[in-house]
Amino acid sequence: MKTKIVDISEPLTLLGGGDASLKDLQIALSLAPTCVAADSGAHLALAQGIELAAVVGDMDSISDRARAQIPQSRFHHISEQDSTDFDKALRSVKAPVVLAVGFTGGQIDHALAALHTMVVHPDAAVVLLGENDIVFLCPRRFTLPMQAGTRVSLFPMGAVSGWSEGLYWPIEGLDFAPGARSGTSNQATGDLQLAFDAPCMLCILPRDFISQVVSMLMQLPEHGRWPARAE
Repeated sequence: MKTKIVDISEPLTLLGGGDASLKDLQIALSLAPTCVAADSGAHLALAQGIELAAVVGDMDSISDRARAQIPQSRFHHISEQDSTDFDKALRSVKAPVVLAVGFTGGQIDHALAALHTMVVHPDAAVVLLGENDIVFLCPRRFTLPMQAGTRVSLFPMGAVSGWSEGLYWPIEGLDFAPGARSGTSNQATGDLQLAFDAPCMLCILPRDFISQVVSMLMQLPEHGRWPARAE
């Protein structure tokens, strides 16, 4: 097993260089106080006086001014160009949950790449924080307390099927796949239970549910988590 740059037993905040606000950062740090930046994600942290445990990436967008404010021992340069800085950072850290801030908004291709990376690393338990929503890769099975009428979107990143309780339109017996079937803008009828047979389904919820989702992911037993993909 490769040694991780940061290895902690509590949630971790991972900052990207995309659209993110001070409020986003404060929400993430309230749940995950250890902060790592992917390349120019360091800029927001430095502007707010947030200490960075590490900066990871190809270092092609971080400013010279930012470099001067961070100890060189905390820079981890990964030069290969076959992956994004989000991917480089995610595979370099270990935490039970990673709150990813600054990876949505801005360029659509960057946001799509972030969603792709979440599926490439199903063992990472990432919660992506956006302007209005959160996105996470559904575990094998999970339960979330939820009010009736809450928007629940399910978006497949590969072939996957599952089971549900607490959805207005149940998903049992349906086959989901990109270009075939998705579950956009379903609704909860109450507390939500979902189960899936593959690590390919993204769940999109209003961002107010971030603390509940982090708590759920933290409490997952080991057998409820997806394993890492074979390299």
